[in-house]
Amino acid sequence: MSDVEALKAEIKKLSARAMNAKMNLHDLSEELPVNWETIMDVARKAHDAFAELEAKRGQLKMLENV
Repeated sequence: MSDVEALKAEIKKLSARAMNAKMNLHDLSEELPVNWETIMDVARKAHDAFAELEAKRGQLKMLENV
């Protein structure tokens, strides 16, 4: 498997993780004020998932432009 293919597979997994984190944040927002104490933790997980996804997409873009 090439580096590009491996990175695309990793991005696919990260995308699924980011979408799951987004849904968790969305679900939490709909249930407020229940579990309001977890806002920062859930938001941090969503932020971290999307940051990692964006970084990997940047790496892929660089590899594809070489």
